[in-house]
Amino acid sequence: MSRRFTPKVVTANDLLEGDVIYLTADDRWSRAHHEAELIEDEAHAQLRLLFASGQPARVVGAYLAEAKAGPDGPEPTHFREAFRTRGPSNYPHGKQEAANV
Repeated sequence: MSRRFTPKVVTANDLLEGDVIYLTADDRWSRAHHEAELIEDEAHAQLRLLFASGQPARVVGAYLAEAKAGPDGPEPTHFREAFRTRGPSNYPHGKQEAANV
């Protein structure tokens, strides 16, 4: 018996900058998890992943990450994905630098 599909977002790393990015419903890549397209259909999720994987000049390592609907958009459900939303942990730059402002 197969498992019931749970909502997902498409995530990857920006090829040039290395930052975590998320695919939006309008085919943009965003660094904000809450702007990601929350996908609730398994077939649609696979199509979106194929779309993302077809952009090797822009992204690397695209995959589907579990998420849930939140008041401001999708929210991660796994600690790894929550950690990725905060950016690099070894020194302050990018998302962490902006949080210190």
